[in-house]
Amino acid sequence: MSEEKRGARLETWLGIGLVVSILLSTSVILLASSDKETVYSAYVTEAEGDYNHQQLSMMRDSLDKYTVANTMSTPMLVNDWREPHRTTLVIVAPEKPFDMAEAEAIHDFVTNKGGKVILAADSSNAQRVADQFGVQFFENTIMDMDQFYEVKYFKGPNSGTQAPQNQTNVWTVASINKNISEMNGLAMQTGCSDDALNQHKTDNCRMPVLMRSPTAIQVLGPGVSESEDVRRDVKVLATASDSAYQDVTGTADLTSNLNIKLGAGETGLIIRIDYPGIKAMDINPGSGDRLDEIEVTGSIVFVANDDAFADHLWDLPTAVTTGKAQCQSDLVYANHTCWNAELSTESNWKGNGAYFEELIHDMSEQENDDLSSLIKLHPEKFYLVFDESRHVTSTLTSPFTEAMGAIVLLTSDAWLKWLIVLNLLALLSIAIMVVPEKENWRHVFDLTRFRERPEKIDPSGYQQRVRQALMEKVRIFHDLTKEQMIHKTPPEIQAMIRDPRLIELAYSQNRVFSPEELRQLLQAIRRWGK
Repeated sequence: MSEEKRGARLETWLGIGLVVSILLSTSVILLASSDKETVYSAYVTEAEGDYNHQQLSMMRDSLDKYTVANTMSTPMLVNDWREPHRTTLVIVAPEKPFDMAEAEAIHDFVTNKGGKVILAADSSNAQRVADQFGVQFFENTIMDMDQFYEVKYFKGPNSGTQAPQNQTNVWTVASINKNISEMNGLAMQTGCSDDALNQHKTDNCRMPVLMRSPTAIQVLGPGVSESEDVRRDVKVLATASDSAYQDVTGTADLTSNLNIKLGAGETGLIIRIDYPGIKAMDINPGSGDRLDEIEVTGSIVFVANDDAFADHLWDLPTAVTTGKAQCQSDLVYANHTCWNAELSTESNWKGNGAYFEELIHDMSEQENDDLSSLIKLHPEKFYLVFDESRHVTSTLTSPFTEAMGAIVLLTSDAWLKWLIVLNLLALLSIAIMVVPEKENWRHVFDLTRFRERPEKIDPSGYQQRVRQALMEKVRIFHDLTKEQMIHKTPPEIQAMIRDPRLIELAYSQNRVFSPEELRQLLQAIRRWGK
């Protein structure tokens, strides 16, 4: 066969392989994801039924003055992003828990890089991150006998009529940057007007925020570092009423001893923690476009509900369409109060979007005097990143999602993602096609070329090798790099191991174990962590 014909045949097979790879990968992805509806995504705009109201697309659209992006990769990489002190990471409704490395990375992003994070959840999936900041997420939905709002049916035969009262439809009145326990009486009763929002003068006012089936959050301690307690600034921005309780039984039975109240002012709904005085590199006023060291504040906001950001509560017209109403509506607020009783002025609810847009503006430090006007006057120089990596994927799509996470760290361009994937498929096809076939061969034993076996392991080294195997398994189980493992103190490693026998193996320098003991320890190491 001529070289020209052979080349043409190879190109034909490459083309066929590429087309088959694209069709196969697309079919597998569509088939695997056909039984799952994505919720709380900033990039789903047309979902079926009620799922369309449980997305974050309106939040993304209303904040498009910022540079909006998404990450499909692990939050462990947040510290590699550009200008972290001008980046707000939004994590809403994490469907799978964070691992320790991700939680530590988010903590470092806030406390050392000056990054901003909003974490909204009503489950324990966010607890590892919350632990880093000394915050506790409670598992159970709260029911508030005083602060719940009414809704109407918005579809079906009862459309337009009042739905039964539901004490899990909780409302609260939240401040932007003040601890409500420290606000004076006038500020507590003052609602944020449109002028105050337009001019970002919202230090001494509050705004209504509606939630659906929230849990509760509390600040319990200083977090992972006692020294942080000195410089951090904790603010409880919103709480439920004193009558709210955790519905542990799920029966809404207030008489049950299992259903408990957390105490007056302890049922937190929105908590903000600031870390001022962090050094960052940015354009400094008076230095032209030269980079200089400036002071920024890292911030994280915990919200005890994910629906607070969803479309059906974000935009006021959409909220009205889905049955929510103002206090001054024709709905009867019997036997409980409404938010207009908390505010003497500007008591109308503007949709949750009005509150969170102002909160994000305040967190992002667009009024920071250390920032150059070249930055402050251009909102597009601030980044808003939606974390799309916390959605649960099926077994078949999980490898694809993980691959996408490794490829695309910080981009909102869907075409770019597909271009990268298709290029990888093309490279894979080429690699398969061009691998030369091996020649036929036979394995012939040559007894004349006898070589001795390699040296046996010295029995005195068995114990050290077993110890090394233990430490390596502990490192891999806790998702630590070798460098991170080196910096762990003995007490920290002992806390990770927990088994007294294995701790003795790891740190007993004088004890010599017998071969039988080492065999038993090897079995214990195999079972450890399962």
